[in-house]
Amino acid sequence: MESAVAMVGLFWITPEATYLGSPPAADGSCVRLSAAGLEVVDPERSRTWAWDELRAVAVEEVPRQGVAGRLSGMVESLVMTLGGGEGPPTMTLRVETRSGPERVQVYLAAAGGYSAEEEELSQALLGRFVAGTADLRAMEAWGREHGLEGTPKARVREELLHSWAQV
Repeated sequence: MESAVAMVGLFWITPEATYLGSPPAADGSCVRLSAAGLEVVDPERSRTWAWDELRAVAVEEVPRQGVAGRLSGMVESLVMTLGGGEGPPTMTLRVETRSGPERVQVYLAAAGGYSAEEEELSQALLGRFVAGTADLRAMEAWGREHGLEGTPKARVREELLHSWAQV
């Protein structure tokens, strides 16, 4: 039996973990966030950074919600279902470290795309984690308490992102 999970902005939140994009794919790849930092789990090259080791983190190529986003998501889902795709749709995580930039593919959790407001708030929250002005423990606590209740309505998701990003 599959348990319910909560998507809030660009994040997939469960009682056990917080992910950027989707939870682990079949091969285990994912981007996991914790109060300690950011972890890229990849069968070929996993890596971990503490928040204070990062200079910047941003998600690029985030699909927008709307008719075009929903249509694109449906087409991509259909292609995947028919076996014609290379994998689920992705966006790109740009990680700036002291040793230089890295780009990581992140699987989408929202096939129809993300609202502009949720994307902006999610990007701001990631920036605040890097700056040390937001603490992921608030998201983790919310996930433990509400992660199995399913995805909240849009207004609630935006309120959560505002409170976590303190904006």
